[in-house]
Amino acid sequence: MLSRDIGIDLGTANVLIHVKGRGIVLNEPSVVAIDTNTGRVLAVGEEAFMMVGRTPGNIVAIRPLKDGVIADFDTTEAMLKHFLDKIKVKGWFSKPRILICCPTNITSVEQKAIREAAEKSGGKNIYLEEEPKVAAVGAGMDIFQPSGNMVVDIGGGTTDVAVLSMGSIVTAESIRVAGDRFDSDILSHIKKNHKLLIGERTAEDIKKEVGTVSPSGRTAEIEIRGRDMVNGLPRTVTIYSDEIRQAMQESAGHIVQAARTVLEITPPELSADIIDRGIIVTGGGAYLHGIDELLSTELKVPVFIAEEPMNCVAVGTGRMLENLDKITRVKN
Repeated sequence: MLSRDIGIDLGTANVLIHVKGRGIVLNEPSVVAIDTNTGRVLAVGEEAFMMVGRTPGNIVAIRPLKDGVIADFDTTEAMLKHFLDKIKVKGWFSKPRILICCPTNITSVEQKAIREAAEKSGGKNIYLEEEPKVAAVGAGMDIFQPSGNMVVDIGGGTTDVAVLSMGSIVTAESIRVAGDRFDSDILSHIKKNHKLLIGERTAEDIKKEVGTVSPSGRTAEIEIRGRDMVNGLPRTVTIYSDEIRQAMQESAGHIVQAARTVLEITPPELSADIIDRGIIVTGGGAYLHGIDELLSTELKVPVFIAEEPMNCVAVGTGRMLENLDKITRVKN
């Protein structure tokens, strides 16, 4: 069995793996469950995600990536090793070449940590690419022409905004405001206004079911259960879209501001192209109701959601793997 080239979207919330010739073979949450008494890894991915907020004292379900970078090196390594073993890409005599994505503004130390984790989990040659560039390729943009393409990639930990031309990033901005921040905004809002404690997973469900960031967005409601902060007993409350919109308003504003900053420093010729082509939104955050409407209203530019936005980075790694030798030659 020979090894294959693989692309990894190492996300704060999810890990997606694309194998050359096979497509996306894995899409699992970036969660690892560990027994604190023995230090042993008990579960990884989907199985570990089911344990979040529901484990006894000696078991912790942790997310080893925070804000798009590695927060816990050993756990990230264990998680990657588990995923690579699961998809059976290592050959008997050779290791796979790995193309891995990272946010645009991470430091050289953070880049080195990602590279080392991939090497230790079984990769031979490790290539790092900037996430918005790969997301744009995955969304079907032709970034190698001398014309402007703009992408807003909203992940779990970071939002990357970039204008691309001739296969490179012209201007970019990366902020640590994304899906996780929206979840924590909802948690805080419900704690403060309803005196109810809920878990991360409930907050995420609220965001998906009734959340919106557009003033003219949906009007929906959801019943949620949590622990009353006053008497400590379980309680049910009804949550409405409008209050969730207000809770997420500030964080959504940061994403709009990041996009505006990038547009302000974009060369005028490329700005003209962006008005024609519009902005593409990728990443799991693209599913947030009303995000395209909000960006379009604030930036006065057409905004489109990519097809299968969550898979864009993984699909992009697949397309780049086909030209890996060309990319390597350019970089060298």
